[in-house]
Amino acid sequence: MTDLYNNNPLIHRDRRLSASDSEWVRSFACEDLKPLIVCRGPIRKEAMDVFEEMGISHYGILLSEKDSIVYANALAPELRQLTDSNRVHRVPDYTGATKEERIERIGQIIQIAKDNGYDSIFAGYGFMAEDEEFVAAIENAGLSFMGPNSRTQADAGKKDEAKRTALQVGVSVTPGINNVTARTLVAKHPTREALLALVKSEGLDVDAKVLKDTKLSLEELADEILYASYAKGIDLYSIEELSAQVQVEVENMFREYPGSRIRLKAIGGGGGKGQRILGASLLSVKKPTNAQIKDAAAEAPGLVREVLNEVKANGVGDNKNVLIELNIEQTRHNEIQLLGNGEWCISMGGRDCSLQMHEQKLLEISVTQEGLAVAIEKAKNAGRKAEVKALESDLKVLKRMEEDAAKFGAAVGLDSASTFECIVDRDRYYFMEVNTRIQVEHRVSELCYSLKFTNPKDKNDFFIVESLVEAMALLVRHKKRLPKPERIPRFGAGAEARLNATDASLSPHAGGMIRYWSDPIEGEIRDDQGICLVNPDTGMFMRYKVAGAYDSNIALLLTKGEDRLDSYRKLSEVLGKTTLRGTDLATNLEFHYGLVNWFLGQNVMAKPTTRFVVPYLTLVGQLKEEANKLDTLFAFIQMKKAYAKKMAEQFPDDPKIAKEMSSILDRKGTLVTRPMDRLLADPHLLSGWLSTNRKNFTMENGKVVWHDNPFVILGDTYEYLNMSYDPAAPAADVIWSHDSDLLQKGLRFYTTLSEKFNLGLHEFDALSAILANEKPQGGFSAGEWLDIQSAHMGFEAGLELLGMLFIIAETVKFWDFKVEEDLEVTIPDHLNDPELQTRMKKVLVPPPATKADEIVAMCGGMYYGQEAPGMPPFVSEGMHFEKGQPLYIIEVMKMFNTVRATFSGTIDKIIMQGADGSIVQKGQPLFKVTPDEKFVEVNPEELEQIKRERTAAYLKAVL
Repeated sequence: MTDLYNNNPLIHRDRRLSASDSEWVRSFACEDLKPLIVCRGPIRKEAMDVFEEMGISHYGILLSEKDSIVYANALAPELRQLTDSNRVHRVPDYTGATKEERIERIGQIIQIAKDNGYDSIFAGYGFMAEDEEFVAAIENAGLSFMGPNSRTQADAGKKDEAKRTALQVGVSVTPGINNVTARTLVAKHPTREALLALVKSEGLDVDAKVLKDTKLSLEELADEILYASYAKGIDLYSIEELSAQVQVEVENMFREYPGSRIRLKAIGGGGGKGQRILGASLLSVKKPTNAQIKDAAAEAPGLVREVLNEVKANGVGDNKNVLIELNIEQTRHNEIQLLGNGEWCISMGGRDCSLQMHEQKLLEISVTQEGLAVAIEKAKNAGRKAEVKALESDLKVLKRMEEDAAKFGAAVGLDSASTFECIVDRDRYYFMEVNTRIQVEHRVSELCYSLKFTNPKDKNDFFIVESLVEAMALLVRHKKRLPKPERIPRFGAGAEARLNATDASLSPHAGGMIRYWSDPIEGEIRDDQGICLVNPDTGMFMRYKVAGAYDSNIALLLTKGEDRLDSYRKLSEVLGKTTLRGTDLATNLEFHYGLVNWFLGQNVMAKPTTRFVVPYLTLVGQLKEEANKLDTLFAFIQMKKAYAKKMAEQFPDDPKIAKEMSSILDRKGTLVTRPMDRLLADPHLLSGWLSTNRKNFTMENGKVVWHDNPFVILGDTYEYLNMSYDPAAPAADVIWSHDSDLLQKGLRFYTTLSEKFNLGLHEFDALSAILANEKPQGGFSAGEWLDIQSAHMGFEAGLELLGMLFIIAETVKFWDFKVEEDLEVTIPDHLNDPELQTRMKKVLVPPPATKADEIVAMCGGMYYGQEAPGMPPFVSEGMHFEKGQPLYIIEVMKMFNTVRATFSGTIDKIIMQGADGSIVQKGQPLFKVTPDEKFVEVNPEELEQIKRERTAAYLKAVL
């Protein structure tokens, strides 16, 4: 049996160019490269694998002490692979908590490299990978950086400079302000004379030509002065002054773009960090008043501090510039993969990353010209004109983005891998930023294209590269010797789901312990940091602690397909077959499985926007709220009573028939209710199931009418829930043996019957019409026909209960959230209601149990009682707080979350006495309070009665 974890043909291969028969190919060998890997997460393990496959024997890794000391049981799993302790180097953490620590850490890393014979640094997709100062220090130390050089980092990596470069090369950019720090300085020193006096008084080193250039605007001059202040390590404005200026600019933008939200982005942010959106209250207001605008903009100062804290740009002398951009609401987030060597730059297709939340990408899908051309042809053949038009528009936009991306890459002298990120609005696109590093989702592009490097003197002399990490190593070792490659289509489509440590509402959930992970299946790529590397001594899975010090990503689950539909089906299989078990463990696995199947039931070529996920979660919350009102055991008992009454009416002289039917139903009790209970308990699974079954029923006169065989659907449901019979699996996780025997018997019956009448297994309407005939069909005798009809009735009896799931969907208007013929996604307006969204989040993940007079920690993490050092505390004893007022900040998995009051009341006592940065546990009491309104507990017996009444109402529609 192939080990698909350690020997996956999709990602593992012999990459030693030194073994080639070609002298030209051998000249590009990299075995003498000596890289130090200074990142963590899935990319660290991937880089280790690629380097080993390239024949690089002297590589090392940096290990943060947080991996093994601060967080118990969080020892880096990669140490099971790299057992040479001389190549494992320890630092307190990867980036440092302050500017001083960061500079110290850069020096430590460079010294480690020099002391241990490393010649290059690989930083993956961590913050260090886009740190211009870090890259410059590496270059100045005579080492190579495996990524874009420091000049490219300066021109493209900083979000403000990247926008200026984009404008210079004629690329459309998002409307907004990219120089608020300069405006802050001009507001403080409003004349040219005042600015020049500032240069003199602070002793700043500014080019004399710049100071004499009277054509420069005040803001341009201010920018030059600011650059000099960063070099000297001093501040020319306070964070309070910057925040006030941001608030002014935000107010002006709210007036200029009514009905829109504004996005704040720290220029050094990335990966969703250092970004906030404000103005939700104005979204539905066409003509906001001054008071409404000022109220919405009042959030800005607090958000500025949050984004600066997240990217650690709050120290003296840090560049604190923040982009203020129009948040284009109905947009898709697309990005182009780039690779260059300083002279040439090529694109490797696109990726759609629109499905995201909290600025964190969740599901990433390939977008290629070849893939869109295939989709257009299929839509044409099917006569779907609106879809054809939409896909043709996408193809035109993709071609423009790829052309502009390559043009931008050439303009900044791109000499490694980077990503050109855009927002797409129907037939237009706007440049957003460039990530001057390899991306988390880079493998999606690797699955679609390989790179063919050909000898310029002999077209038959070439080598193929299938890994971007390998390409980056080739570039750092051979630089401009490397010829421009040709991109070769590999697979039709690629897809990636980010497996994160989040709960059912996609909120971070740190601290869980993984104790079991099922083996990968064929076609699955599992980038999991090495978590599934077994104990080298025992061959057993080693438990893994999901530490809260890092982002929430546990693993990347990828697959490929002939086209997007095929890749979605395969991704569904990968997600469905994945089993994770542990203690206090929460992941978004079920969310992904439900979402992928939602698209499979609609149209995988859909164009969801970046605003898709929150209303989708709200809808899933409504499914959960309604599902909580049903009782399957009560439903089954009532159904048995209904059948008993029906049999008594139909066969008054033969009570034996009623007993036989009762016996048949008893045999089906757990067969039907166990998968129903699983679906009712997990609304994400229910969402996917409902979507894939949406065409299998109709509602007629208030009743569920089946158009597919409920028994066959029951069999499919066991497959969908990964509950198929497996004698080695825990009984609680799979169908029970006696239920499996009955299920297989019924499926064999319907398979044989369908084949007899030349029907597909799902052509239930046609089969039902045939079986309704009293006269025998298909050459059966009268006795055989009666047996067949009786067997059919017996197999179908009791399966009406499955129809209750459709009633849930009808009740919450599940089908109104849909993909239209032109591939746009219709989101019902009510799902955008912030209050409903907040309430449904609590339905998905009920808040921790608490007393009526306490406020407890919403989740585990690091507690902060004030907005920033030196700021007043959020609460004090005796103060009154209003609903929505900030109470504390909790940092979990590198995200700062401001927690607001869900009710109004008075702080009686502050229980949390630890200093800012103290670790708190989920449910830990923080404050004693007196709520303004008294909480009324619901009687459990009343809840039970409500469930029975709702269940009885549902039964009327299915029996």
